[in-house]
Order: sequence, then structure tokens, then C-alpha cells
Amino acid sequence: MQVTPKRETTIHNSLPETITLDVSGMKCAGCVKAVERQLNQQIGVISARVNLATEVATVECEKDQIDPNILAQKLTDNGFPTQPRLDNSKNYAAQKQTERHRQEIKQQIWRIAIASLLLILSSIGHLGHFIGSEIPILGNIWFHAVLASLALLVPGREIIIDGARSLSRNAPNMNTLVGLGAVTAYTTSIVALLVPELGWECFFDEPVMILGFILLGKTLEQQARYRAASTLHSLIALQPATARLVSAPKCNNNSSEPLEIPASQVKVGEYLQVLPGEKFPVDGKICDGKTTVDESMLTGESIPVVKEFGSNVAAGTINKSSTIVMQTTHTGSETTLAQIIKLVETAQTRKAPIQNLADTVAGYFTYGVMTIAAITFLFWYFVGTNIWSEVLQTSSHQGIMTYSTSPLLLSLKLAIAVLVIACPCALGLATPTAILVGSSVGAQRGLLIKGGDVLEKVHELDTIVFDKTGTLTTGHPTVTNIVGNNPELLLRVAATVESGTSHPLAEAILQKAQEENVELLSATDFYTEPGLGASAIVDGKLALVGNLEWLKNYQIVVEPENVPTLTDKTAVYVSFDRALLGLIEVSDTLRDDALVTVKSLQDVGLKVMLLTGDRACVAKVIAQQLGLTAENMLAEVPPEGKAEAIAALQSKGEKVGMVGDGINDAPALAQANVGIGMQTGTDVAMETADIVLMQNKLMDVVESIKLSRATFNKIRQNLFWAFAYNIVGIPVAMGVLLPSLGIILNPSAAGALMAFSSVSVVTNSLLLRNRNC
Repeated sequence: MQVTPKRETTIHNSLPETITLDVSGMKCAGCVKAVERQLNQQIGVISARVNLATEVATVECEKDQIDPNILAQKLTDNGFPTQPRLDNSKNYAAQKQTERHRQEIKQQIWRIAIASLLLILSSIGHLGHFIGSEIPILGNIWFHAVLASLALLVPGREIIIDGARSLSRNAPNMNTLVGLGAVTAYTTSIVALLVPELGWECFFDEPVMILGFILLGKTLEQQARYRAASTLHSLIALQPATARLVSAPKCNNNSSEPLEIPASQVKVGEYLQVLPGEKFPVDGKICDGKTTVDESMLTGESIPVVKEFGSNVAAGTINKSSTIVMQTTHTGSETTLAQIIKLVETAQTRKAPIQNLADTVAGYFTYGVMTIAAITFLFWYFVGTNIWSEVLQTSSHQGIMTYSTSPLLLSLKLAIAVLVIACPCALGLATPTAILVGSSVGAQRGLLIKGGDVLEKVHELDTIVFDKTGTLTTGHPTVTNIVGNNPELLLRVAATVESGTSHPLAEAILQKAQEENVELLSATDFYTEPGLGASAIVDGKLALVGNLEWLKNYQIVVEPENVPTLTDKTAVYVSFDRALLGLIEVSDTLRDDALVTVKSLQDVGLKVMLLTGDRACVAKVIAQQLGLTAENMLAEVPPEGKAEAIAALQSKGEKVGMVGDGINDAPALAQANVGIGMQTGTDVAMETADIVLMQNKLMDVVESIKLSRATFNKIRQNLFWAFAYNIVGIPVAMGVLLPSLGIILNPSAAGALMAFSSVSVVTNSLLLRNRNC
């Protein structure tokens, strides 16, 4: 069967490299589109992904063809201050981002304080309309003109300048719309004030309220975005800055004086001392002492794990009880923590395909809104006020806004409301904030989901296929029976061959040989064929250990009458000097949570299937224990056939998720619509998988699917709100309800709604943190 490839790749002369840029100055989805367009225009760039929520751009480019500093400078020159992330230390990058965030919050707070003061003074000044007499000074129109001027010059200055610069660069953004609305309202009011004979209304409170609401919304949005990224920041901050270097322990007693050095300077093979309560600075193995380790930030498991001589420890985990000495195995970007952080950061820049529509709209959004505002002004000035002349009658302040008797002022107010109510931010934040929160929550729980595209695929799954050995079973089989005329020779040959390979069945046979005190024979030329068996030259003769197909590959004649009676156990056949010695029966037990995992997946509407290379009679027993029918069992499938089996299911229209842990499963994980790899499996399986489960818990398959579905639902909710808000809000701001219902929005109310729109999208995403998935 022809296996169709799962992913398309572009072939280049050399492997591409990835450049990471920290980009600031992005205000909305339009800015994201502008940054991506500028990056993609550079020669040598293959693709660029920009995340508004994290303010990070990842650029895939041809190797050694692009200078990160040049890319950063081009974006900076175009209004988006950018720094290449050249420092390998994630801690350093996180500290810079956190410090920048604090500075931005401080700036926003004082701007809001000023804008709020101006807003309060403006509101007090208008109390005269309700009490029937003007409040001295505060009710004077010149006082309100000064307040509006201060609002534009102080808290609103940056918004107006940024909006004007963006428009001049042909990349208008949210600040462009807000700035145009505020300046237009202010300019019109100044003209009305200086030329009273025109009879125009002054509405100096509008620019004050617009800027006040927008600044409040931006600050709340920034706080929410920072909260969304807090889990990732806490992961980045896990690795301590220093380490205690000691000499190699001797006789389990290390008496050397520790030397404190930067953790970034630790080398592989060096020995480090870690005290109780401290974090492990790098990955390593314990070589002196015994302790318990809190691995909750990496695996989500809250119960400390006992670690003793030879146990692996990971950077960022916490030594809880005793002083130990460890030998370094991985440093810097090679540690487990660094790999997890890299995976999560990459996941947060991978967009869900559902975002494509929002990105397309965002590219033209601001120009479209300015065009609609111009059409709104022209329509009401030349047509609308002539058809519905009653809209020019002055109304009380009981409605949303006081109508003006001037067609020009009414048309201007409606056009300003259109400019201010339109919200490209909601479109830009809909997907990245949900992915940011979802992937961060997943990382905190030990579920690594590799991007928004994975979330969308998980949502479409209807079938989950499980590998058997090491996934549904414990992966620690034991020998239950040896069938042959000479059991001792059979076990000795099998153990000798299996000593040259690494596999759960090999470990079981070697353990049995050790229990029986069987001495191994001399052997050479070890060879292993994954999923089939192993071979070696034992005492100068060919020895084979594996399944029947493995023996047949070597033209070993196996007569039916010479094959021992088959049972429902896994059978490992042993051949020596081209003759069948017999078989070894091996049994592997189901995981404790295997049955509840299968039932839970079925309860959420998924079909569950078993895929194994083992014999049908063995698979049938496992399937029965799990409550699976024969139709949901695929047995005697060789390693190269697993991907073909997944492809066969896909050809029937099924959306397949594959759960596996071994190197044999990597092709099937890649072929599946979504590959789910167990962290206890091989590196190849983890790299191929779309979702990696850091804990050795099968129920995390269910949790990862539930979290993925919940996150994708948040994306859909956010996009629905973002589109619905603009689709409904802009027409209302245009005045479509004015002739029939007498309802229009004043610019300040439009500004408040715009601020609420962005904040609501981020807040909705943050609800994922409190969801029990």
C-alpha cells in the first residue's frame, strides 16, 4: 500500500535555520500582518510567523543567508523596535521581556492616571446639565478645551504619533484609527469654539473619553497578556543562575570545597553539589546521595520522586530533602527544561489554520475602516440628513448621545464613531492568546502541545490508535515459559543474542537468564531489526531470536509439526545453527490506567483501536481486557506496516490520532493526523509526535485531547466574538439604527466598546487556566 505523506516540506540546498526576534511596537492584527510581510520580502527568508501576544517572530530562512541584525534593523526602521535573540540563555531573554513589561506597565499607569483625572474633571464639568446651573470654572467651555488639549498632548501623544507614523509607512494600525478619531473630534470642537457664528456644537469631552477608555483597555489587555504568558515565564525562570562545582566523589564521601560558577559555564561530565531546597542547574545523574525531587513544573506531578545513585535529574527541578552530588549530562540548550521551553515557544508561534481568515481580514482591516468612515460621513452629510431630517432635532441626554442640529457635526460624529469602534486588536489576539494560555497550561500539567495547527487537528479526530507494548502495557514483560527440548541451551543462546540489543523483550530474557544463573556464550556480529528480531554469531554459528517472519528471512525451515503449541502469550522464537530450538513465552501486563483511558476516550465520542506487531491471539486477549472488539484490533503488523495501517484508516475518511512510545512507532506517529508520544519513549518518537506526554500516565492522552479541544473552542469563541463585534458594531456606529430607532453611538461610547472587545478576548482565553480539563 502506498503511504501518503502527512506533511509537505520545501526542499532547499541545505537545511534551513530559524531566527528568533523580539518585536515590540505591534498594536493589532494589522501590525502582525505588516511585520510578516516585511520579513517575507527579505531574500533568503522561507517563512515568518509573528505572535502578537508574546511579541515574538520566528523566521525560517536559508542557512547562513540572513543576518539577524539586518532583519531586526529593517523592522526597527519600519516602526517596530526589534532585537535578535542571540543569547542562548532563555533566562536572559525572559528577564529582558519582564523588565520591558514592567516599564510599559509603569508608563501606562501614569498615562491612565492623567487621563482619568482629565476624565473626572470633564465629567464634573458636565454636571451642570443635570443640576440646572453651570459649575464655576469646571463648567466653562474654555476649561474643557484645555482638558482636551492636555489629553492629546500628554497621555494621547504616543498614540497619535504612532498612528501617524504607521499611516505614513503604509501600515495603519489601531492607533491610526484612534488617533484620527480623537484629533478629528478635537479639531472640530476647536473650530466650533473659535468660530461661534457657525453654530456648531463643541464636544471636547469626546477626545478625553476616547483616550481614557483606550488607555484603560490597553493596560488591562497588557496585564492579561502577561498573565497568559506567566507559566512560560516561570518555566524560563526555573534554571538557577549559579552552580556549585565540586571534584569527583570518592568512596561516597565528597569533601572538596564547592566552587560557585555561572550555570551557563558548566560542562558535560563535571560534578555539581545541590543542597536541599535548591534547583538543579543542569541535567545529570546522581552519583552521591539519595533525595526526593519535586518535578511538578516539568511533569505536572505534585508528589516528589525518590532519586538515588544513577537516577536522572533535570534542570529546574527542586532538590527537596538531602544534599547530593550529580554528574552533568546535558547543559544549556540541551537540557530537558530548555527543550521544553523551546517546544512551548515554538508551539505558541504556530497558528491554527482557522486564523487564516482573520489574518487575511486584518491585512486590509484598517484601510477598510477608514474607507467606511469616509463613506459614512459623505452619506449622512449629503444624503442621510436630507432623507431623514428628523435626526437633526436636538434630543436630551437620556439617549446614547445628544444629536446636533448641524448635518456636518452629525456626519463627523458618526464617522469618528466608526473609526474608534473598529477593533483589529480582537482579531489579532483571538488565536495567539488562546494558544499561549492553552500551551502554557499544558506545559504546567506535563502535556506539551506543539502548536495551534495541532489543536485544530485534535478537534477533528474521530479515531485513536494505541500501540500495545510500552504504551497500553507496562513495557516491562517477564518470561513465563520456555518451550523446547533443551530449555537451558535455548535460554543461553537467546540471552547471548539479546545481550547485544535493547528492547523490553530482551530485558525480560536477560533477567530470566540472570535468575537462572545462566552464563552467556561468546558472540560477535550483533544485529537488530526493530520489530522483527536480533541475530549474532554465537560460538561461530548463526543464532536468531525473534518472530517467525524473522526466522523465515534467514530461510530457516520451520515445519508446522515442529512449531511448539502457540498460546496467548508473546512468543519469541530461537534458532541456533539454522535449527529451531523452541520458543520463549513472554507476558506483559496492562497499565493500571489502560482500561479507564480507553473508556474515557470512548465516552468523549472517539473510536479506540489497538495496533501491534504481536500475534493475533495475544492481541485478542489484550483487546478483550480493554473491551475492544475484533474490528478495532490490528495485529501482526510489522513496523513498516504501522504507517500503512494508519494510512488505510485515513483513506476511509477517518481522522486518526496515534499513541506510541517506541522508535517503531515514529513513522506511524508522523503519518497520523495527530501523533501523541509518551515521554518515556524514544527521542525519535517524541520529536515526531505532535503532543508529548511528560508523565508516564496513559490518562494524560485523555487530558491532552480535552485540553486541546477546550483551547480550540476558545479560539473559535474569540474569533466569533472578534468578527461579530466588528460586523455588528461598525454598522451601528455608521448610524443604521438612527432613522428607525433613533439610536447612535457617540465616539466615547465607541471607544469604551473597542477597549472592552480586546480585553474580553484575552480574558476569555485566561479562563482556560481555571478549567479542569
